[in-house]
Amino acid sequence: MTLIQSPTQLTLAEFLERPETEPASEYIDGQIYQKPMPQGEHSILQGSLVTAINQIGKSQKLACAFPELRCTFGGRSIVPDVSVFEWQPIPRKTNGRIANKFEISPDWVIEILSPDQSPSRVIDKIIFCLKQGTKLGWFIEPEDESVMVFQPNQLPDVKYDAEYLPVLEVLRDWQLSVADVFSWLQL
Repeated sequence: MTLIQSPTQLTLAEFLERPETEPASEYIDGQIYQKPMPQGEHSILQGSLVTAINQIGKSQKLACAFPELRCTFGGRSIVPDVSVFEWQPIPRKTNGRIANKFEISPDWVIEILSPDQSPSRVIDKIIFCLKQGTKLGWFIEPEDESVMVFQPNQLPDVKYDAEYLPVLEVLRDWQLSVADVFSWLQL
């Protein structure tokens, strides 16, 4: 993420009034950071995860995965690579359609490390989400083909190869290994 210098520090409300940027910008602790432009590995992993999670979660009305969804909560406005929400708390309009603004923390947040991206800043975002009620976080590191798993009140756990990854309780019948995740990179 690149820190965007602004002449004065903006409030969260002022940040949200600004036009969206491409790639997305995030508001963290009074600073604006622009996410890096996704590249090949990142794009494939992100798209494949959203598709795989939604095949089981959305079809059974258990959960829904969103790519690059702006989530504003706890004084920050972030855009995780993948945000997963259990079915019931998904914000909806009065007519039942999905809302445009998500002002709650995701139940599961997935971040994929991009080249030249600060691992510490990405991990900080996952930890912040956990402190705000997120139940599960994945930090995917394509270079060494690992997934660091974050859960509330536990130390992070790094998974490799054939190890299965924890998923939300509502998706407990679905299994995905680290090897499965990285197999998506083979075309």
